[in-house]
Amino acid sequence: MSYRKEKLEELIKRVISELIIKEIKDPRIGFVTVTGVSLSNDKKYAKVGVSILGTPGERRKTYEGLKSAAGFIQHKIGKSIKIRYTPHIQFFLDSSVKDAVQMVDLLEDLVKNEDRD
Repeated sequence: MSYRKEKLEELIKRVISELIIKEIKDPRIGFVTVTGVSLSNDKKYAKVGVSILGTPGERRKTYEGLKSAAGFIQHKIGKSIKIRYTPHIQFFLDSSVKDAVQMVDLLEDLVKNEDRD
């Protein structure tokens, strides 16, 4: 992967994170963490990984809110980053944070059970 592409992905990730925190006022959007951005080779498409905390219903509503804000986010990226093409934004759920929390919980349970024996 090129250095320029990595820097652009990191910049897009930072811009999207700031937009979610400061500018998107959709009440459906809850606690979201942008976990990563993956640009296509032609830099016209960006897959944005998000981790959403909450109940399944809250996560679904937040994801729908993010999908509906994708055009706004794309527009803002185009205004804040000077690149030839503004990438088309596509969100996907990244469960790595949730999986890591579950793994830590399992390990803690193992340690507690081992201490009892």
